[in-house]
Amino acid sequence: MQSAEESIDLGAVLRNGREILLQGFNWESHKHDWWRTLEKKVYDIAKSGFTSVWLPPATNSLSPEGYLPQNLYSLNSSYGSEQSLKALLQKLKQCKVRAMADIVVNHRVGTTQGHGGMYNRYDGIPLAWDEHAVTTCSGGLGKRSSGDNFPGVPNIDHSQPFVRKDIIGWLQWLRSVGFQDFRFDFARGYSAKFVKEYIEGAKPIFSVGEYWDSCNYNGSELDYNQDSHRQRIINWIDATGQLSTAFDFTTKGILQAAVKGQFWRLRDPREKPPGVMGWWPSRAVTFIDNHDTGSTQAHWPFPSNHIMEGYAYILTHPGTPTVFYDHFYDLGDSIHEQIVKLMDVRKRQDIHSRSSVQILEAQNNLYSAIIGEKVCMKIGDGSWCPSGREWTLATSGQRYAVWQKQ
Repeated sequence: MQSAEESIDLGAVLRNGREILLQGFNWESHKHDWWRTLEKKVYDIAKSGFTSVWLPPATNSLSPEGYLPQNLYSLNSSYGSEQSLKALLQKLKQCKVRAMADIVVNHRVGTTQGHGGMYNRYDGIPLAWDEHAVTTCSGGLGKRSSGDNFPGVPNIDHSQPFVRKDIIGWLQWLRSVGFQDFRFDFARGYSAKFVKEYIEGAKPIFSVGEYWDSCNYNGSELDYNQDSHRQRIINWIDATGQLSTAFDFTTKGILQAAVKGQFWRLRDPREKPPGVMGWWPSRAVTFIDNHDTGSTQAHWPFPSNHIMEGYAYILTHPGTPTVFYDHFYDLGDSIHEQIVKLMDVRKRQDIHSRSSVQILEAQNNLYSAIIGEKVCMKIGDGSWCPSGREWTLATSGQRYAVWQKQ
């Protein structure tokens, strides 16, 4: 007999477009008994209105952060034991919040030396692959990689049918453990057609891919036109059979330049938002920082004194917004409350991933827009408010304000 969950139409969540995600960790979380730490916050996460929490990689890894996997079937990691993970998954289920698994299948650390003296075999653990599972470009006997090489570790050759069969079996097992959503790590590393096959095989409720490459810069200055950058992300989504969403790195790059007094960047030549959100909002997952761009790695951080302007933008706009753990829980009660208020407005006024955007102002120090029919917002230190008595202030803070229609 099918469980109620299995009989869910898998496209329903994408079509509905009313998700709000929480990234439930940062780069240091493995030091803090994480599954138990997070379990204590599940009630608050649910009450705040998040529909899914992206968890760090749950399987055995050579690095404590989880991104150098080895034994995929071991759920004991530096984030905690299998038992404490299952307790967390159970609590999330009780509170009707989905758990998103971080799927790291671009590369895998070998257990034994094989061809060429490289650690490119997996003897002695489940999925005991030989060198044919590893791409030639990373020291194996498989084919060339179907994407970019992740340096310093064997990259998996997804063109091998036995590899794909095993990965699908593992993903189905993760679903049975209690993960409902997937986030695909380093999606540039292998062809999106394999992601399509994995989604079709394991049937996650919601999927998002990390297709991250550099925005277009002129020296250190970000170009106004990022169309080629967003097109590459869109091509990836398309190649998954449109089954996956993707993180909107284009919007992040533009928004973090815009908040420094360049809000003209937030309107493209066709009067639309300039990121993936402006072209394919139902597949754009917006965010302002993650464990790579922010946290202690800080590869490409959002300006810390403009974080609320960032959230005022993504939480009122189309796409599927993601809130970062550090911003929600580590910056104090005021920021937590301000983010929750913006989430409340989004839900109350029924803003969704396909809501319309009418951009009213996009100048150096001011951006304003009407989203859907019932929400209006501004960010920046330029003063502005909507004309018409039907608008009332819903929430505001430093350099941002949001109005709703009566």
